[in-house]
Amino acid sequence: MKEMLEKAKEGKYAVAHFNINNLEWTRFILEASEESKSPVILGVSEGAIKYMGGYSIVSFIVHGLIMELNITVPVALHLDHGSSIESCKKAIDVGFTSVMIDGSKYPIEENLKMTKEVVDYAHSKGVTVEAEVGAIGGEEDGVANELMYATIEDAEKMKNIGIDFLAPALGSVHGLYKGEAKLNFERMMEIRKITNLPLVLHGGTGIPDEQIKKAIECGICKLNINTELQIAWTHDVREFLEKDKSVYDPRKVIKSGEVAMKKAIIKKLELLGCIHKA
Repeated sequence: MKEMLEKAKEGKYAVAHFNINNLEWTRFILEASEESKSPVILGVSEGAIKYMGGYSIVSFIVHGLIMELNITVPVALHLDHGSSIESCKKAIDVGFTSVMIDGSKYPIEENLKMTKEVVDYAHSKGVTVEAEVGAIGGEEDGVANELMYATIEDAEKMKNIGIDFLAPALGSVHGLYKGEAKLNFERMMEIRKITNLPLVLHGGTGIPDEQIKKAIECGICKLNINTELQIAWTHDVREFLEKDKSVYDPRKVIKSGEVAMKKAIIKKLELLGCIHKA
């Protein structure tokens, strides 16, 4: 992930982080990324890992699909919002290539201490680390947070312990927005300048395209997307089931959302400017 995000920083585009929830979603994302020749980050939350059967199962699925589908574009397998040092170590030990340690719910000194331990372990294994300062609002996997904007001071402290990427909370939220997205672009540029790290924007669903483009200009190199794909997939699945109430094959049900989901993926890749950047 470090190589693809450093290239994005230099090239002034962003790489998409799409959350995976099962084997089919993983395949849809990989195929769309290969088709568009885009580097891609497969993000997996702890809730999705539990649903899919465990850390090693997720790793086997991703590595197996890359091989069987002859995927040639760069792919990162990333633990999204790792809540503990132990969860990050589990992911690293089974083949994840990047982890996020999210200590944002703790005071900054505790967040720094946790993150430093993960950085030391991850880097010894050739794995990269994302950290968060401030608190991204909204709800993900049943965990709700109030938005708390990142400070420049905390961003600098986090940079100094050796992280590879930083997710500063600057107005985005997980899930659907209640009202309009209000990103703090001035703070974003200040944090980019003082850290010189690839910055990550969580909560990519619902942010107007023009704000995403401006965020990329201000240093965002990775955009996390989940809800938008869920909505696109669910819409077509509902239509499919309404049209034919005799369908009971789960493979047909899950596949019925493939076209809509891939369209949503390609649209986002175009917006981020990462098509043909593999």
